[in-house]
Amino acid sequence: MTEQPPEPPQNPYQPYTGPGYGPTGAPYWTPDHPEAQMVLILGILGMAVCQVIAPFAWVKGARVKKEIDASGGRLGGRSQAQIGYVLGIVGSIMMIVSLVFVVFYIGIVVVAVGSSV
Repeated sequence: MTEQPPEPPQNPYQPYTGPGYGPTGAPYWTPDHPEAQMVLILGILGMAVCQVIAPFAWVKGARVKKEIDASGGRLGGRSQAQIGYVLGIVGSIMMIVSLVFVVFYIGIVVVAVGSSV
């Protein structure tokens, strides 16, 4: 059975203390996971600068997302971790495709040089 939020108070001057609100009625925010921003930065760098970094963003992003989900709402930053995670996957795929292309290119050059001798 799902838990229903409390009814707003009848007195309009009494603070609302439902989900997402503190005891004073002011909204509160959850602090971000300490590594969520780092995962995002690794993902961006893995896409833009050096694809070797991308697998680290992929693995670290998966771990940070699991920790955020397991925190029960006490940690935020899931969107940053998700974006870094996806960028890590895309960067890793780009790195693998680039490596296959380089190996294929070197193979063609070796065959071309070997046949011209």
